[in-house]
Amino acid sequence: MKVMDLHCDNKAMIMIVHNPIQHDLMKHVEVDRFFIRENIDKGCISFPFVKSEDQLVDILTKGVCGRIFNNMIYKLGMIDIYALF
Repeated sequence: MKVMDLHCDNKAMIMIVHNPIQHDLMKHVEVDRFFIRENIDKGCISFPFVKSEDQLVDILTKGVCGRIFNNMIYKLGMIDIYALF
């Protein structure tokens, strides 16, 4: 079985899913946390840390500066189809 890497830039979240102790402040994510915990124990998924500036999904979820935006667009292999005309 191949392990699925879920790249994450949130160290607190990584610590929560690896900690088997119930956190009272995290009850709103209880079901998801147990699902993740179970799959970590099975070895199905892992949470490698990735720096925020390397997190490609940020251009879809956050406002980022132009330099970071253009760098991520390049990494994703996206092109401006209207620039070709």
